[in-house]
Amino acid sequence: MIVHARTAAALAAALVVGATALTALQPRDTVQLPEIVVTAARLPMPRASTTAAVTVITGEALRSHGIATVADALRTVSGAAVVETGPLGSATSLFLRGGESNMVRVLLDGVPLNVPGGAVDLANLTTDDVERIEVVRGPASVLYGSDAVAGVVQILTRGGRGGPRWEAGVRGGTFGTRGADVRLAAAGAHADASLAVSHVGTDGVYAFNNAYRDDGLAVSAGIVPDGRTTARLTVRYTGALYHYPTDGSGNVVYQNQFQTGSGVVASLDAGRYLAPRLETRLLLGLTENTGRQDQEPNGPADTLGYYAFWSLDRVSRRSADARVNWHLAPATVLTAGAALETEAERSSNASRSQFGPSAGSLIVSRWDRAYYTEAVADAAKTLSLTAGLRLEDNRAFGAFATWRGGVAWHFGGTRLRAAAGTAFKEPGFLDTYGSGYVTGNPDLKPERSRSWDVGLEQQVGAGLWLSATWFDQRFRDLIQYTFAPPTPTAPNYYNVAAANAYGLELESRSAPVSGLEVTARYAYTHTTSADSGFDGATFAQGRRLIRRPTRAASLDVSYRLGGRGSAAVTAQYVGDRDDEDFSTFPGTRVVLPAYVRVDAALEWALVQRHGQRLAATLKVENLFDARYEQVLGFPARRRALFLGLDAGGGL
Repeated sequence: MIVHARTAAALAAALVVGATALTALQPRDTVQLPEIVVTAARLPMPRASTTAAVTVITGEALRSHGIATVADALRTVSGAAVVETGPLGSATSLFLRGGESNMVRVLLDGVPLNVPGGAVDLANLTTDDVERIEVVRGPASVLYGSDAVAGVVQILTRGGRGGPRWEAGVRGGTFGTRGADVRLAAAGAHADASLAVSHVGTDGVYAFNNAYRDDGLAVSAGIVPDGRTTARLTVRYTGALYHYPTDGSGNVVYQNQFQTGSGVVASLDAGRYLAPRLETRLLLGLTENTGRQDQEPNGPADTLGYYAFWSLDRVSRRSADARVNWHLAPATVLTAGAALETEAERSSNASRSQFGPSAGSLIVSRWDRAYYTEAVADAAKTLSLTAGLRLEDNRAFGAFATWRGGVAWHFGGTRLRAAAGTAFKEPGFLDTYGSGYVTGNPDLKPERSRSWDVGLEQQVGAGLWLSATWFDQRFRDLIQYTFAPPTPTAPNYYNVAAANAYGLELESRSAPVSGLEVTARYAYTHTTSADSGFDGATFAQGRRLIRRPTRAASLDVSYRLGGRGSAAVTAQYVGDRDDEDFSTFPGTRVVLPAYVRVDAALEWALVQRHGQRLAATLKVENLFDARYEQVLGFPARRRALFLGLDAGGGL
């Protein structure tokens, strides 16, 4: 189903207006809004007291909508564009408010998943054992350092709750998809623990060499020995194998190409009140990722061009963050902290071609330390203030300072807010230290941004919430690669490009009748290259940035079926986007047409008694079988049907 961009945009706006008008006529229930967020200020605080734009996706919503991946969960977030390079398991990027895909810091229980330099692949991030996902839009480098340029996504996992419980599920469906998960959890007066394992696999959408599997293990344990001390340890392991027959332009040509990825993310978050108003916290983080790519020849006759390639990458990040929270008043907190992080990469590659064999390697590391402070205040529950400053000291680029500030004014059912700040992204290892095929530039500066936004939120009665936000971002010193450096020994990377982005985010949430919730969103994002630097194709002067739609909208309708289940339908409109045809050199600009994708989910309890529950689930993705591409040459998955059984209860 292909829809003309202007028609779909008008339809999306009409859906927003229609949903709000319906609710204004029938306010019968209270909108269930998340009340507490932790990512905006690294403190548990009421959402209404934050000065940043925040979206919270609850675990309950993920499960009722049958959402299995973090990427799918983020698709309807205002200002977010999720781009998947083909079927399940393929490289998946997130663009937020028009920024680059490496300008969003993604955290798992406080630990960054980004590789050094900001890139993050969402392909293997599932929603198993996820308590909620918090998305903060806008600059957040003051608290989170590099990569938090356009925003922060934090995935918070579940802990034990209540007496011993078990959960298990199985599912299967189109494209040979199968999955299973098991979870055990328990909690007592002073401790809790949980253990979860999961598996998902699929045969893929191509005729050959497209199998995918992802296995996960998550462990969480927390203690509260007294009223002043808390500590939580979380460990998550992921191992994935993805076969893909496509080249960089989407041509199906490889019989034996595959990649593997495995990683461990661990965090230890501990805190203690030294005095009634003085809290200390320590967060230790570890990320270890290993990735392998293997492209074997298609057969004995495959001897032309570059017919074989192998690579192995090991990337690690270790971090320690200590901070003090001084609670000057019940709603006023002054935070001061220091962070230390080490990053390392060991990679090697080899190839065979008709021109002969070649090989390369990279062994690099660097450290980074930072000092930061931030104050948040909520005066008389009517005026909220935020102000923060960070000083970064990086081994590669030296010192760099960032700041942010915000204000929110509450009166009646209205909230006005404004925020501004700066942020940065450190260069990648290849950018700075590359050798062999490319030459890195040790004099690179960090990419930087300046951003501001203003927002208005309005509560109408008990059943309608409206929000509008205008944002403006400027990205400078963007790093680009050049095929033709000034001299044969000069670097290939320079801080030469610039871009701008501004836009409008609209949202309404309503509960017109008991059990029914309607959420409508519309986002207008205008992006443009302010300085193309070396790359006049991908970063064409005055043209919009690739793979970021100017217009996007979504409508979500969910209904609780008494106490026995739920039903949900989500429609997502994605406007036309620019992309680049890499099958030619130099690449040429193309426009990908707009599309509408509709998903539906149903859950119904078959057995529900004595604390035990057995429920059947149904999920239909791409209900109307829309044909579209998120990346040129890589068709998205067509209509898919999945059936499952979920069970759980006390032990």
